[in-house]
Amino acid sequence: MTTTPATPHAPAGVTMLGAGAMGTALATRLLRAGHPVTVWNRTPGRSAALVDAGAAEAATVAEAVTHHDLVVACLFRFPSVLETLDPVVAQLRGRTLVNLTTTTPGEARELASWAEAHDVEYLDGAVLAVPEMIGSREAQIFYSGSRAAYGAHEGLLATWGTSTFEGTDAGMASLVDLAMLSAMYQMFAGFFHGAAMVGSEGMPAAEFAARTSPFISAMAGAFAHYAQVIDGGDYTVPGQQSLEFSDLSHIVRASDEQGVNASTLAAVQALVARQVAAGHGKEGLARVYESLRPRW
Repeated sequence: MTTTPATPHAPAGVTMLGAGAMGTALATRLLRAGHPVTVWNRTPGRSAALVDAGAAEAATVAEAVTHHDLVVACLFRFPSVLETLDPVVAQLRGRTLVNLTTTTPGEARELASWAEAHDVEYLDGAVLAVPEMIGSREAQIFYSGSRAAYGAHEGLLATWGTSTFEGTDAGMASLVDLAMLSAMYQMFAGFFHGAAMVGSEGMPAAEFAARTSPFISAMAGAFAHYAQVIDGGDYTVPGQQSLEFSDLSHIVRASDEQGVNASTLAAVQALVARQVAAGHGKEGLARVYESLRPRW
């Protein structure tokens, strides 16, 4: 795995397919860095701001992909990528396709196979950022697939943020991205549940957030320790909170008493209870990982 910080590079031409919020942010950053950009969007007129900023607008996808050797797709969901590109696959032959459309790992691998069958160099990308972050080091974009494509365009890709090559398995960038988002959304769900608990007695969510944020930030420091335990595979090492001590049924009952939906917490409690029932109650909380990992 290699990581490259955002740095300026010599301009190269890019075709951008998709002028939604993210596509526009990506194209705008390229234009500001001096790269010639040709843009196409399914909805006519959506690219007006980019044209005003110096982009060329293509009337058709076929016209767009012939303008430059590097084609970037930032479309809406996986089906739209093949719907857009399959009809112009002859014009794509010999070019490089960087797909920044949100996909699952399986979908990314399917696109990579499709590209290989049609002599298209394929690089899958996953953007861990909002449009406003594009161009900053805080914007993270993960790539996987063609190592040659990543190496050839590494400088250009770095204009968007901090880029990381995750390997030649085209699905890996998506997997890392979605796993990180999973952690984020489940953290948010925990905050929403806690806010609903104290909100049942009138505490404003703003007050709960102010009191909870420092605690959650401190707890995030435990990730590294849990990761060590998981990678070591020994859940009996000293210094861990046991699964028995981690019983969450009292929090579930408190939620029920307050009329609060405890389904998110109940799911965690079910994972803890499964390991306790299997005889692992004295082992550390990190053993919950064993209830989640694949058994291939």
